[in-house]
Amino acid sequence: MRRRIPVSVVFVIGLVLMFYLDGSISQVFSNWLYATPNSMVPYLTLMWLSMTAFFTNSLKTTHVIVWAAIIGFVFDLYYTGLLGVYVFVFPLVVYIGQSIYELMPRNFFSGFLVFFIDITIAISLNFLANIFVGQVDPSATTFLVNALAPTLALNLFFFAICYFPIESLYAERRR
Repeated sequence: MRRRIPVSVVFVIGLVLMFYLDGSISQVFSNWLYATPNSMVPYLTLMWLSMTAFFTNSLKTTHVIVWAAIIGFVFDLYYTGLLGVYVFVFPLVVYIGQSIYELMPRNFFSGFLVFFIDITIAISLNFLANIFVGQVDPSATTFLVNALAPTLALNLFFFAICYFPIESLYAERRR
């Protein structure tokens, strides 16, 4: 008889794995992802948080928002150097995404749309925080063309690839 691994354990293992994949993909493909003037930032950690909110019935079962704040703090420490941005961005985006998910049917297109919104909010809030501390040029067109569009394209590609395997992983744990 096989023992079942609880959803909460799968969630934490997947979260740590996606956190390290964010950095690994950024490092290995840095010449391609960050070619001037564009930048494509992988947000696999946010994708995992968003998909967990989508595939689990309630945020209370896995405490996704608390984990989003924890991984946001670690994300800030490890990747950005601007402490405090993702501590607030990740939980906010997960909460907004979960609120929208509750109004929509559970299918690929709904998940795709909500993840599109999640990534847009996360990138925009990060951009605003970087403007506030003076790290980026506050040009909206530069942001939209060189940062938002390429990052959305990359992350929606990752979403399309990962959606069905992650859905089956969570569906297997719910039985």
